[in-house]
Amino acid sequence: QVQLVESGGGLVQAGGSLTLSCAASGSIFRIIAMGWYRQAPGKQRELVATKNSGGGTNYADSVKGRFTISRDNAKNTVYLQMNNLKPEDTAVYYCNSRAYYNVHQWDDFWGQGTQVTVPS
Repeated sequence: QVQLVESGGGLVQAGGSLTLSCAASGSIFRIIAMGWYRQAPGKQRELVATKNSGGGTNYADSVKGRFTISRDNAKNTVYLQMNNLKPEDTAVYYCNSRAYYNVHQWDDFWGQGTQVTVPS
């Protein structure tokens, strides 16, 4: 159906920056929204940021002013620019795409996750 491939994770010192990328491919009829979620050890997966096809964005309060989500609709790619990273940002970051894979059916698709580590 729809495959998501993430890249850009890694280890960065507090105050540093990283950019995550996620490219969607496969049987994409229409993408409704793309975004990023994260899961820290022992915690539930949480929303980081999403951007719908109309351009609307939604951010977690904890990342507002530090993270920016953007999309290249022509490439079916979503980016997450992360600035002023903090140790509490350490998590596995997952790309999500809500998309129609044919004219009638849609689903939520997930990437494999990419680790972001910010040492304290």
